[in-house]
Amino acid sequence: MLRASAKVNLTLEVLGKRPDGYHEIVTVMQAVDLFDRLTVETASTISLSGDDPDLPTDERNLIVRAAGLLREAAGTALGARIHVRKRIPIAAGLGGGSSDAGATLWALNRLWNLRWARARLMELGARLGMDVPFFLGHGTALATGRGERLTPLEGGGGYALVLVNPRVPLSTREVYERVPPAWRAEAVASQNMIAALRTRSPTRVAAALTNNLEPVVEPMLPALTRMKAALLAAGALGAVMSGSGPTVFGMARSLEHARQIRRRVNRAAWSCWAVRTRSGPPIIVE
Repeated sequence: MLRASAKVNLTLEVLGKRPDGYHEIVTVMQAVDLFDRLTVETASTISLSGDDPDLPTDERNLIVRAAGLLREAAGTALGARIHVRKRIPIAAGLGGGSSDAGATLWALNRLWNLRWARARLMELGARLGMDVPFFLGHGTALATGRGERLTPLEGGGGYALVLVNPRVPLSTREVYERVPPAWRAEAVASQNMIAALRTRSPTRVAAALTNNLEPVVEPMLPALTRMKAALLAAGALGAVMSGSGPTVFGMARSLEHARQIRRRVNRAAWSCWAVRTRSGPPIIVE
């Protein structure tokens, strides 16, 4: 069994649209201890089951696509039976699908005795999605380009966060389609975050939280503003949207402080978690 971590973006700076149609980004990505759990066993074919009725179990799911892509790339006829227990919300800006895909590649590399290097798995993962390589690497990383170029960072583990999700999925593709064609920005905040992480100060890290996609998402999801305001009113040191949303997270002084904030912001229409950031690998063998 594997645990596949969620992630947050401590910063996300969309710099502009590239000639290839993607957007150039700079982001500091951070694994957190909210997990999906995957069980992977040998089988004659590739199949997926799960405990979430909203989770597709065919080619629409990155787990199935990851298994098929690895099987094709390795030139093997082996299969796998995969079961996933979902705890990371779907289409939430927390990377659940990408984390599951990364865990699938990692597990099948061992199960099928392929012995591929991590770098080779990461290269294959980038074909599935720009976040996938992150989950095969380090728990804190600077991602540039389309998000596929990763530089491991130190100082990201041990912070306490409160995640708030409005239980409304949000399409990453739709969010990026709404970025104005003339959009231009400079990458400043991510370097500020790297410096803040070196201080190990939650206050400094909270002050550096940045996501310049928030103005794009706010008209699509008015709850975004309410969630951030609720976190700050409950005592969070800072609050920001993760990725392309809709999840928002707040920085706390400690895990107990995060639990207090979670109790204060809990709403019937929202899902809330108090979590810690992880410095170790995002994929964990149980």
